Amino acid sequence: MNSITKTVLAATAAAVLSTAPGVQGEDTIPADQTIRNVVLVHGAFADGSGWRGVYNILTARGYHVTIVQNPLTSLADDVAATWRVLERQNGPTILVGHSWGGTVITEAGVHPNVAGLVYVAALSPDAGETTGQQYEGFAATPEFVIDIGEDGYGFLNPDKFKSGFAHDASDEDAAFLRDSQVPVNMSVFSTALENAAWRTKPSWAVIATEDKAFDLAMVRHMAQRIGATITEVPASHSVFMTQPQVVADTIDTAAQAVEVAVN
Repeated sequence: MNSITKTVLAATAAAVLSTAPGVQGEDTIPADQTIRNVVLVHGAFADGSGWRGVYNILTARGYHVTIVQNPLTSLADDVAATWRVLERQNGPTILVGHSWGGTVITEAGVHPNVAGLVYVAALSPDAGETTGQQYEGFAATPEFVIDIGEDGYGFLNPDKFKSGFAHDASDEDAAFLRDSQVPVNMSVFSTALENAAWRTKPSWAVIATEDKAFDLAMVRHMAQRIGATITEVPASHSVFMTQPQVVADTIDTAAQAVEVAVN
């Protein structure tokens, strides 16, 4: 399903979003809103703890939020972990993915409980494509350095971690992310997808314009290809953690938009 692409460009994107139509700010969601479930899926080199800010905002508004802990051992394993969480939802759900998590929600999002998708600095391959193919034809990202071990698992280089992954985080938060990395089996990037949920379900995208993990042109291309409603914000690849208000507002907007479409 294609949706009208909308780009919000502002250094104060959180403030802009909080005053946009349909965004509740810190108010609770309507008592009769049926889309109340949100599932958050982290990306490579991270775990679910980075979603804490988004979790706090959304739960305060009345959403039921669940965070998937991906093993990052294979695409099938990450999709299975997400599917288990989706099975536990009691109704329609907004499924959200950061970075590699975008690939995961693209595959797992065909679950019948999923009503809409939100891509946060995320990848969005098509069925039959690999994640690695999304990088073809776009500029390299020299500050995003992956150290790959003999076992085929990768960590982000500790010396380049903050500049490549989280330059807008505090030194303390960046250090915590660096030292709590979850290594990813690099073979996941060469695994072809069987499904592309964005072809049948409405999508939204948060694009971090200071992302050092992806070429900005690449992220914009992916979001436009899937027909996502786009929000751009000045942030690093860790936008899911450093801009929780923008991300939470986008999820809230997605839930309310799908609610209107369904009803």
